Amino acid sequence: MSVKVSAEQIASWNSELRQKSPLEITQWAIALAKESGGNAIVSTNFRPYEAVVLHLATQAQADLPVLWVDHGYNRPATYKHAEEVKALLGLNLKAYLPKITPAHRDAIDGPIPTPEDEEGLKKFSAVMKLEPFQRGMRELAPSIWITALRKVQNPNRAELDIVSADSNFGSLKISPVFYFSDDEMEAYLAAHKLPNEWDYFDPAKADEKRECGLHAGWGKSAAQSAS
Repeated sequence: MSVKVSAEQIASWNSELRQKSPLEITQWAIALAKESGGNAIVSTNFRPYEAVVLHLATQAQADLPVLWVDHGYNRPATYKHAEEVKALLGLNLKAYLPKITPAHRDAIDGPIPTPEDEEGLKKFSAVMKLEPFQRGMRELAPSIWITALRKVQNPNRAELDIVSADSNFGSLKISPVFYFSDDEMEAYLAAHKLPNEWDYFDPAKADEKRECGLHAGWGKSAAQSAS
C-alpha cells in the first residue's frame, strides 16, 4: 500500500519536521502509516551509525519490521555487528537473500566489479541487492519506509529531505536523522551506549560517492530486470 500525497504536502511536512527530534519524526512516521491504513518498516544494512536509526525505530515501535538484504558479501565484523545489534535491540529482523549465492555469482561473473566498471556494478547491485530488496518491499508492503539516509552522505542524497516520495518501491520515505552530522550520530551512540562498526563495505557501491540503486531512479527497472 502506498501513501499518495502532493509535493506541497511533502514540503509542508518537511518544514514542520525540521523542528522535531529524530524520535518525534520516527513516531510521526509510524502514526502516519497507521492513519493511512498501512504499515511502516525500517531498512538497514548495518553500516556505520545504523544503530542510531534502529534504536529510534524500536523506541517508537518495538516490533517494527527491519528489512535487511544480506547479499552475502559483508565482512565478518559486519555480520558480528548485525548479531550484536539484533540481540541488543530485539530487532524484528526480516532478512532477504539474493536468488543466487555469492559463490555461484563469482564463478559465473568473476570478482566484484571495480568502481571503473559502472555497468558491471549496476548489474551486480540489481542481482545481489535490488532484486531481494524489491522482493522484501513487495512482501512487507510498507506505506512508510524509514531510512538512515543523511544529507552529508553523498551529493545525490543532499537533494532529498526528511520526507520524500519514493518512485522505486511506492512508499513514502522518512529519514529521521537526515540533518544529523557525524558528530551528532556519534553523540547519540554514546548517549545510548550503542555499538558501531567501521569495517563495513558495500560491494554494490564500490565507493561512498556512488548510489547502489535503492535511492536512485534507475533502481526500479534494474531490480525488475533481475527478477
